[in-house]
This record gives sequence, structure tokens and C-alpha cells, in this order.
Amino acid sequence: MNYDIRELRESTGMTQKAFASLYGIPVSTLRKWEYGEASPAPYVVNLIAGTLPYATPGLKKIISKEGVPYYYDSYKKIVYDRKGNSVLIQQDLEDVKEQNLSLYLKDLFEGLYEIQEKFDRDCKFDKEEDIIWE
Repeated sequence: MNYDIRELRESTGMTQKAFASLYGIPVSTLRKWEYGEASPAPYVVNLIAGTLPYATPGLKKIISKEGVPYYYDSYKKIVYDRKGNSVLIQQDLEDVKEQNLSLYLKDLFEGLYEIQEKFDRDCKFDKEEDIIWE
């Protein structure tokens, strides 16, 4: 499958600097690729696309009212956000109203971000303090 490097980056919501840093690409090289001044080898683009779960064909894209994309893999029963976070779900989403589904997904991932933030805070606190929790 042919992917456009700019579309891949934009689908993540990342800046050029963040995307380049994540994949070890010089920012100047990424800019040249995006502006058509140079072209990445097709295998490089495919390797990057392979790390983004939503670049896989067959996923259902669900767009919220705010324009935030979510992705649903009905075979694996996994939902993804554009950052690459994934959540294994128990429900089949095929018959859920799409307007409601985007709200449910927003709530699901906002809850995930809150838990991740708490986990990070707890770990940071643990490193700074000599406490054993019981």
C-alpha cells in the first residue's frame, strides 16, 4: 500500500519535530520529504506506517464532532486513538449509533489519559520519596 509521509504524520497529530524525533529522522529530511524536495524509500514509509495501528487497511474510522479520529478493529475488538493508544473492548461496536460511539470513545480515552497521568505521578513520587505502600 502506498502511504504519504505527510498524511501519516498529520494523522498522528504530531509536529514535524516530534514525529522526526520519534522515528530518528532528521527534521530537515522529513521537511524535504513532505515538501516533495526528496522522497523517502518506499520501504521506510511502509515501516513507519506499520507502527501506526490505524494505517492498517480494514479499520473503521470514527470521527468525533470535534474532528478527533478513533479507529476500530472489529476482528481484534480493539479501539485506537490517533496517538496509538489502544484499548481491548468486550462489546461489538457494529450496531452502536455512530454519533454516540464517538462520545463513548472520547470518554474511554479521556479516562485512559487520566489513569496514565496518575500512574506517571505515582511513579515519579515513588522515586522521590522513601515510602512503601501497603
